[in-house]
Amino acid sequence: ALHEYFASLNGHRPARLYDLVLREVEEPLFRMALDYSEGNQSRAAGILGINRATLRKKLREFGLAD
Repeated sequence: ALHEYFASLNGHRPARLYDLVLREVEEPLFRMALDYSEGNQSRAAGILGINRATLRKKLREFGLAD
């Protein structure tokens, strides 16, 4: 996907690439960790290597919180 992104720039400079990649990857990653942990947030946080408070904050940002 990144090769396609750079190829499509047509000489323009890339911008905010880090944010672009995170937007595309982060939400599905959190969904998969929650699915794998059967909704157990403590386990999902452990799988992701983050603390539960960070997980809950991100879930709210993505609209995935209960």
